[in-house]
Amino acid sequence: MFKINLTPLFSKATTLTLLLFCTLSSHTLRANELTQEQQQAAKVLDALNQYSSIADWDNYFSLYTDDGIFIGTDVNEHWTKKQFERYARPTKGWRYDLTTRKMTQRGDVIWFDEVLSSPSYGVSRGTGTLIKTSEGWKIAQYHLSFPIPNKIAKSITQQIIQASK
Repeated sequence: MFKINLTPLFSKATTLTLLLFCTLSSHTLRANELTQEQQQAAKVLDALNQYSSIADWDNYFSLYTDDGIFIGTDVNEHWTKKQFERYARPTKGWRYDLTTRKMTQRGDVIWFDEVLSSPSYGVSRGTGTLIKTSEGWKIAQYHLSFPIPNKIAKSITQQIIQASK
């Protein structure tokens, strides 16, 4: 690291103001890390949770690619969009509220990891991939899971083993 002597150019007060401004600007950028495209993709995921909570299945499934996949919490729930529609349409929906979300983008692909809260199941996790299409961001894969705290993992996995028999 090197030092630049700004005293000849600016007063100490001006230098302090500039340093403070740079520090605050840098903090603001970190707090708002999502790009414009990621913000658009986040709106798709927000809409997904909104539509499922009111069982608006036409709009819900319009957010998926035609060849989209849904992976549910049960080991047998690896469904194409059409299979998932057959499961969901007769239901009255489900509610998951966003707690936190992380997104990573590489070109026209975004993968995400979100922590959700559900009145029925408590904490859950949604992970998946969105791709940019001519119609905007669409969900190519969504995976819903229940994160298991390490301190109870052996107990839960033993229950899963017993239920699988």
